[in-house]
Amino acid sequence: MDITEQVTYNTVQKLKKEKNAIVLAHNYQILPVQHLADFIGDSLQLAQEAAKAKAEIIVFCGVRFMAETAKLLNPEARILLPVMEAGCPMADMLTAEQLIDFKEKHPGATVMCYVNSSVEVKAVSDICCTSSNAVKIIESLPPDEKILFVPDQNLGQYAAMKTGRNIIVWDGYCMVHHHKITLKDVDGMRMEHPDYTLMVHPECPPAIFNRADKVGSTKQMADFVRDNDKVVLGTEVGLIDQLSEMYPEKNIFPLSIRATCLNMKKTSPRDVLLSLIEEKHEIVIDPKIADAALKSVQRMLEY
Repeated sequence: MDITEQVTYNTVQKLKKEKNAIVLAHNYQILPVQHLADFIGDSLQLAQEAAKAKAEIIVFCGVRFMAETAKLLNPEARILLPVMEAGCPMADMLTAEQLIDFKEKHPGATVMCYVNSSVEVKAVSDICCTSSNAVKIIESLPPDEKILFVPDQNLGQYAAMKTGRNIIVWDGYCMVHHHKITLKDVDGMRMEHPDYTLMVHPECPPAIFNRADKVGSTKQMADFVRDNDKVVLGTEVGLIDQLSEMYPEKNIFPLSIRATCLNMKKTSPRDVLLSLIEEKHEIVIDPKIADAALKSVQRMLEY
């Protein structure tokens, strides 16, 4: 750490103790923000951590839908999002009204929403999932059940391929995984690193994940790297930064250096510090929406 980062770190630690606060950060956050966190993980891990936290304040370093999920699971805590403009383009690709219309066109179907969705969408869904548990949850449903998967078409198609189930997907996607990781990247990686394992996120299009050696969530990628060397990861570069710092002796490369989520990079250490000082940008959810959305999230956590 440089002097500025060290001062910020020390001040944040002091404020956390004074205010009974914790900092949660997603794997895609910049490293100086991750250094301030009490816990770093993917969407599922962060949801589980938020649910059991005893802190009065949770500073959530991620994007808005993640902070909303934390509020659903820990309504007594004050959930602060350091940068209110940190959103998720995929979550914005589906509104509650659009989902209601989608459901009306497919009566009797079970609606599974990816956690990368608004709290309003979760409120009109039957069950929530993450990239870590989507396949497992679908396999637990009756074999003949028709499923509407929203909003990520790629994760939905991956789950359909793995389970053989009848899944109708919404036409949404992660702009980073969908557009910034290409077949040209895969071909280049195979030529430059033929002895490396290629592992990609299921938010990548089928053309990408069908050519990978392994497919997994950010946690599953981290677990694989822990036990293996010579790995190329097809996901947002923040995870590669984290793992490279954690395992400096290992050979870990990004499939695409262009795979950067601008929303995840909006949060700076200064934003975290100001969030603790000013206690602004609190997540507030309408109680009726919260009650309905919580049901779909709780069903996910049962698995």
